[in-house]
Formats: sequence, C-alpha cells, structure tokens
Amino acid sequence: MTVNADLIVPARPEDTAMFREAAQAGDAVARLLGTHRARLVELGARLRADPPAVVVTCARGSSDHAATFGKYLIETLVGVPVASAGLSVASIYAAPAARRATLCIAISQSGRSPDLLAAVAAQQAAGATVVAFVNDTDSPLAAIADTLIPLEAGPERSVAATKSYIATLAGLAALVAEWADDAALRDAVSSLPALLARAWELDWASTGALLRDARNLFVIGRGLGLGIAQEAALKLKETCGLHAEAFSAAEVRHGPMAIIGEGFPLVAFATSDAAGDDVRAVAAELAERGARISLADTRGGGDPPAIAAHPAIEPILMIQSFYRMANALSLARGLDPDAPRYLSKVTRTL
Repeated sequence: MTVNADLIVPARPEDTAMFREAAQAGDAVARLLGTHRARLVELGARLRADPPAVVVTCARGSSDHAATFGKYLIETLVGVPVASAGLSVASIYAAPAARRATLCIAISQSGRSPDLLAAVAAQQAAGATVVAFVNDTDSPLAAIADTLIPLEAGPERSVAATKSYIATLAGLAALVAEWADDAALRDAVSSLPALLARAWELDWASTGALLRDARNLFVIGRGLGLGIAQEAALKLKETCGLHAEAFSAAEVRHGPMAIIGEGFPLVAFATSDAAGDDVRAVAAELAERGARISLADTRGGGDPPAIAAHPAIEPILMIQSFYRMANALSLARGLDPDAPRYLSKVTRTL
C-alpha cells in the first residue's frame, strides 16, 4: 500500500473494489438477462399493446445518467416522449403529479433515497405504472414497484457504482428491444456479456496519460452516448478529483466552446450512428483550436480503442473500458476510487 497524506491508497489498480466490481459487469448482465428475460419479454409485449402517453423517469446520479440513455432508446425506437421527474417537486414542494397514462421508470442501486421514493409515490398516486430497476431487492423501492427488474449486480462495496450502472443500461436496452420488437437490438443485448469482457481488456492508457495532471475537462457525447458522457464526467469527479463537465456535441458549440483553447483536454465518445458523426466533427473542430482529444470512436481511427457493435450497445461497451481507466487514473493521482471524500454508498437525499 502507498500512503498519501491521511489516505491509504491501494498499491495496484487490481487491488481496488472498483476494479473487481467493474470487471464483473458482464457476469451481472448475464445474470439479469438469464434470470429475468421472461419478465422483460412480458413487460415489453404489454407496453407494445397498450403504450403509455409519456414515460417519466425517477433517478439521481449514475442512475439518472442511465435514465438519459433509456430516454434516447425509447424516443428513437418507440416514439414515446420521456421526461425526467424533478424529485424535489415531490420531496420538498409536496406537489402532486397530474393524472395521465404514464409509465414511471424508477432507477436506483439502493432503492432507499427518500426523495426518489417520494417522487415515485407521487407518480403512482396519479395512476402511473411503476417499473423499478433496482439492485437491492429488499429495498422500499422494490416493494412498491408494479414490476421489479432486479439488476442482479450483487454486492457493490466501492462508492463508485460500476457494474450496477452497466446492468441498468443492459436492462433498459433489453426492455426497449422487447417493447419495439426489434430483433437486431435483441440480438445485440444478448451479445453484451461476451463483448463486455472484450471491452474490459482494451487499453485506454492514453486517456489516463492525458488526464494524469489535468484539472478541468469536458466529456462529449450525443444521443445514445450522452448518458455515458454524463457518467464518465461524474466518475472523474468522484474518483479522480477532476472538474469534468459533460456536454452534448450540440450543446458544446454554444457557451462552453468559449473556454476551450490550447491544451484543454476533452474525452469524447463517438458511436457508429449519426450522433457519433457529430461527436467526430466537433472533436476535429476543437482539435484545430489546440484542444487535446481522447476520442473513443467505434468506426476506428480514434484513441483509445472502441468496439463496433449495434449503436445502442456501443456506449455500454465504451463505459466499461472507461471504468478500468478511471480506476487506474484515480490511483495515479494519489486517490482511492473506493472511498471518495465526503461520499457514501447510499445517498439519502431529502
């Protein structure tokens, strides 16, 4: 072990709980799909036969980033609008939700945060059907769900959520594949466990080297890749002490563009669809300004490497590779990714 001030830091990346747990993501996805496929098929058929007017997501942190991924999947493949609930509307303002034909998708690792539970209860009281993706099946959220999808990630002791986040993405993709009756996406989801194992072995050391001495950076994605950019930025904050902000490739062209200059670091996730084309375009534009770019590009030619697959699962594979890099970067910066300052595993936001 290496000592840094008052912090005892694991000596090697593989010594952390974050490393061990992120490496188990493929196994978690395999358990989720193998154990709950029938439930996902039945739910998808029910939604296809009687689609809701709107989907409302209830989540915070990494779970909310997963909800962003789900939003793009649902809106592009099913066409039902998806909105994120402001949890404080229920927990602080005690405002009721309007009654309408709503599907409420609640996402949580612990299923215990009071503001999340208040928001879900408000949606349910207004007639919403609640589908919960949750890792702790003994939690209050699991108890009130109309349909429970256990994430099957197993214990996650590192404060930084990894395998539970990836399991959530996989569960959402599996649900939308059934809802849309999309054979190509269904097959892609089935391939995830094996592809996640491949993604874990990819070398993202160049990204770690770029960020080793950084203080501020942007993380860029778009469409299906935006939620992964948000998640990567959060992980860089909590595990690496970096001020990282996530932006859509479209949004970064507005105000944020003004602070990008010579040497400014960016991490970008480019999928193989049209959204990825825009990420590639903005990365090239910013490189001309002197920005230093780490571009994970599933069409090849980028650095670090990324696996080409169905566009809906490419972000899941990229975040798996990113987690291994972030774990090593945290240690290189003298931090412990398992125990970020001021944070705990269960955040009980009111």
